[in-house]
Amino acid sequence: MKEYIKENLDKPGELEKLYRDNKSSFKKAFYELWPEIQDVMLAKAWNERLNYRAEAITLGQKRELLVVIILSIFAGLIAKIPALTGIGEDYFYPRHLGFVVFPALSAYFAWKQSLSLKKTMFLAAIFIVSAVYINLFPQTEKSDTLNLVSIHLPLMLWATTAYAFTADAWNKIEKRISYLRYNGDLLVMSAVILLAGFLLSAVTVGLFKLIGLNIEVYYFQYVAIWGLAGTPVVATWLIQSNPQLVKHVSPVIAKVFTPLVLLMMTIYLLAIVYTGKDPYNDREFLLVFNALLIGVMAIIHFSLAETEQSATSSFGLLMLFLLSLLTIIINSIALSAIVFRISSWGVTPNRLAVMGANLLILINLVMVSYRLFLSLRQPEKIETVNNSIAVFLPLYAAWTAVVVFVFPTLFNFA
Repeated sequence: MKEYIKENLDKPGELEKLYRDNKSSFKKAFYELWPEIQDVMLAKAWNERLNYRAEAITLGQKRELLVVIILSIFAGLIAKIPALTGIGEDYFYPRHLGFVVFPALSAYFAWKQSLSLKKTMFLAAIFIVSAVYINLFPQTEKSDTLNLVSIHLPLMLWATTAYAFTADAWNKIEKRISYLRYNGDLLVMSAVILLAGFLLSAVTVGLFKLIGLNIEVYYFQYVAIWGLAGTPVVATWLIQSNPQLVKHVSPVIAKVFTPLVLLMMTIYLLAIVYTGKDPYNDREFLLVFNALLIGVMAIIHFSLAETEQSATSSFGLLMLFLLSLLTIIINSIALSAIVFRISSWGVTPNRLAVMGANLLILINLVMVSYRLFLSLRQPEKIETVNNSIAVFLPLYAAWTAVVVFVFPTLFNFA
């Protein structure tokens, strides 16, 4: 191995091949040779590489930790409002779930990004106006517009958090894509924290049961709910302080799940044909169909956001392209079913909201699919695919705002 290394000190590719063929043997031979070759520039680079130690996990500065603790307590207090005030949970959580998560995250990013006072006040105004608005919404037994607002308001608050995340660069494509990547990383880190929390909770409750104390109700009312509410903030803090924690995990998950989702969707469509399910006349099935569409679209967005130009394989691009085409088919079926229902039974808030969302998604999917097709021939054009996603994010945000603030008045809060 020593002779091979000495012979290839001017051939970086050959050294890399030697290293990958037998890493332990390469390291041992290199360290023995180091005194002889330490003046060679390529050898210096290899010495740094072989002796590089990954960054240790840090908890950031004490000041940042204090901010995270305060924001986690704030999120927990919002989640505990029903217990503290006597407001019914059935009333509170459907309307206010977004306020448990996004105000705290926005406050963290506003502090982290040193957002100006003017922009911070603008963010606060959006949350305050939204909270007042949802609580002044007229009470009716069955209100489609209330249901739509309850679904779309968290999405609008998610877009508001994007404004805090991107700070002064909200109009830059790269920052929007970074926000999507952050959301993928947040899901991974939150899942890890929640799993660890679940195991700790199970062990804690089990240990107290062994000594005759049943703390299950107390524990979940006063401990678990605070942990659940604070998880997004803590996960965000860990990601921001230690980006190396999940930067390799999220892309792997995206690469693994894309072909699996493609396979599942193909089988599902064939099963629909086999069973004779009719989305045109079956309202419940159409709702599930649209939920599936949104879920697959989210997977495409996050998969593309996690795709790096240098690490993009032809197979990965092909899977995303095929998944996009399949999603276009699903979208077309769902959109045609909505148009059919509107033409047959008239316009309702739900139908109009779903039709608008489907149109936006369809246009976006066509753009993504076309640019993915071009990227199959020229992988360096993968950046244009990300651009087509980032351009549409403000449009999605605008549509959620229209549904939240315009639809209730348009349909007389019906």
